Amino acid sequence: MIYLQLFLSFFKIGLFAIGGAYSFLPLTEKEIVEKYQWLSKPEFLDISGFVKIFPGAISVKYATYTGYKMGGLWGVLIANFANLLAPAVCVMAASFLYFKFRQNPAVKGAFSMIQLVVFAMILAVAFQAIDIGQLARWQSLCIVVAAFALFAYTKIDPAVIIILAGLFGALVRF
Repeated sequence: MIYLQLFLSFFKIGLFAIGGAYSFLPLTEKEIVEKYQWLSKPEFLDISGFVKIFPGAISVKYATYTGYKMGGLWGVLIANFANLLAPAVCVMAASFLYFKFRQNPAVKGAFSMIQLVVFAMILAVAFQAIDIGQLARWQSLCIVVAAFALFAYTKIDPAVIIILAGLFGALVRF
């Protein structure tokens, strides 16, 4: 029974996780804290911090943690499969429609506007992810410009840029 509950719960989370990484958290909390009580509220909040230190999608980390706690390895596999199934099916259907209608002027116009809005949202998330006061220091601005230049104008892998920045920050600590 737990495997079916994990599947249905994380399928629902995957299906309605629209709008970005944190948009699904209220639904996730409702499902795994309130409805099934698989995690306590403090445990859920601990996982919110925990997921920031590991790479990958936040929903996968919640599915992995909750699945493991409730059903071991099979729980992990089932929760993650369910979590990824709905978005995968939706993207497959959208891809089919896109390839079929991508030359349509209305579709081209829609995607043009969507690109602008996504760009604006990425900028908004970038500004929310940092203490703006940090940017007032010239050292911080130099790091931002250097990272931007390395990413935009070289073929250096972004992971290498992140690792180098972390090492530099650990050594310099400004």
